[in-house]
This record gives sequence, C-alpha cells and structure tokens, in this order.
Amino acid sequence: MPLSFLRSLFPSSNRRRSNYPKEIAAINALEASFTPLSNEELRDRAIELKGYARNLADDEFDTHLITNAFALVREASRRVLNQRPYDVQLLGGLVLHDGKIAEMRTGEGKTLVAALPTFLNALKGKGVHVITVNDYLASRDASIIGKVHEFLGLSVGVILQDMPDHVRKRNYDCDITYGTNSQIGFDYLRDNLRFDAAQMVQRGHFYAIIDEV
Repeated sequence: MPLSFLRSLFPSSNRRRSNYPKEIAAINALEASFTPLSNEELRDRAIELKGYARNLADDEFDTHLITNAFALVREASRRVLNQRPYDVQLLGGLVLHDGKIAEMRTGEGKTLVAALPTFLNALKGKGVHVITVNDYLASRDASIIGKVHEFLGLSVGVILQDMPDHVRKRNYDCDITYGTNSQIGFDYLRDNLRFDAAQMVQRGHFYAIIDEV
C-alpha cells in the first residue's frame, strides 16, 4: 500500500498543535451569535465558510475556520437532532481533526463527536471518509449525522456491500462518505487494478476518521 495513502489516514505528528482550551472557549463564544440566526442564515454562514476554507491551502486550518465550523455543527446538531455537543465532545473533535486518537467514554457521544471534524475537513471539497466496522453502523451514522451535514449544505454518501460501481462512485463523490473498513479498503485495491482511470470509484484520500481504531 503506498505510503501516501497511509499518511492520509494517519497524519504526521507535526500537524497543527492546538491550544484546545482556548479554541473551545472561542467556539463557545460564537454560540450567542449563531443561536438567533434562522436556518437559512445558518446555511449561508456555512456557504461562506466553505468559500473561505477553499481559499486556504489544503492543509491550512486557521482558528477562524476551525472555531466557526465547530460552532456551526453545534448549532445545527441542536436544531436537527436536539443534541448540543458538550465541551468534552468539542475536545474530542479537535483531537480527531489533528489526526490523533480520541478515546471517548461510554455515554460521551462519540458519534456526534465525529460530526465536528468531518464537517470541518469536508469544507475543503476534497472528500472525507468515515470508516466503521459494519454496514449497519455506516448506514445508521450516515442517516443520523448525515442530517446535520445536509442541513449545512454538504452531500453525504454511504458505501454498502453489493453496490454496483456506478453507485459507489456517486457516493464517493459526496462531500462525506460513510463505509466499512473492508468496503473502502477493497475499493482502493480494486481501483489500483483498473486499466482505465475513468473506471475508478474513489476520488482520492484527504481525511478519514476510523471508528474503533
């Protein structure tokens, strides 16, 4: 397996070093200005942030981008799922964004945690993978957390067993793609055996979250 693919899953330790308490405080400070916004105004903020993210270098995530992305997901989660991420979940999301392992205790809501860095990295437009252990969890998370991302204007796909290639490609082309380790891994291997690049179903590897790593 090429080293570049492994690096996309496990970024080097010199990725952004964060002062997490200050970032959490900044995210919390934005809440008062986001809460009064209408749904349409919240989506407009997401569109503006997407444009801002894509004007930065691929590996650049400044404080404005990170804090606003997390604050948007927090408010969208409250409206769509009636779940507001707590500070410990914000911390878990920041750790995952940095390419590190985050261990969450039972009841700390790791599924909602993943929504935060997933949205942040998807703003770059390079595609994000959320990799879990079975089709049920992939479908469940895509249907539940996917509602938050779709509310904010992102597309969500899921890769399941026995999907034909054209459906797989359409789902991989989404901003965020859920799937199992075996499905995504074998799709990667099959893509490397194809003679025509147009037959490949995956579009690249920018950022991934691996559940139960």
